[in-house]
Amino acid sequence: MYVMHNSEYPLSCFALFENGPCLVADANFDTLMVKLKGFFQNAKANKIESRGTRYQYCDFLVKLGTVTMGPSARGISVEVEYCPCVIANDCWNLLMEFMQSFMGSHTPGVPSVFGAKHDSTYSPGDTMVQYMELFNKIRKQQQVPVAGIR
Repeated sequence: MYVMHNSEYPLSCFALFENGPCLVADANFDTLMVKLKGFFQNAKANKIESRGTRYQYCDFLVKLGTVTMGPSARGISVEVEYCPCVIANDCWNLLMEFMQSFMGSHTPGVPSVFGAKHDSTYSPGDTMVQYMELFNKIRKQQQVPVAGIR
C-alpha cells in the first residue's frame, strides 16, 4: 500500500494498493497508519515526490514538477487538466492538442486509468493513480543496471 498526498487536496490522504482501489481518507490517515505499524511497515527509503509550479492558461491547468527520490532529481512530471470538463474521455482530444503545442512528440498516449472509466466522472483518485504509475516507472529505471563506460 502506498500513502500519497496532493497539495491540491490538503485535507485528503490517498492510499493506493498495487493494481487495486484508491482509498481517499482525511489527513489523519497517516496517524492511523503509525498506530498500525505492527501490520504495515513504512518504507522511507522509497520516498518519491513531485514538487513544482502550477500555471493556469485560460481553462487549462498545467503543473510542472521535478520528481525526486531522496536527495536527487529523477525526472519531470507534467500534469494537464481542462477545468470545465469532468468526464475525461469527452475532452481527451482537446487535451492532446493542447499538450502537443508545448510537448511536441513527447505527448503521452491515453492514460490507462481512462480504460476503466469510459464515461464516468474523473476524480482526484484518478490523478493519484497516474502519479503512482509515473513513480513506479521512475523506480524501475533506478533498478536497471547501468553498463560501464570505457
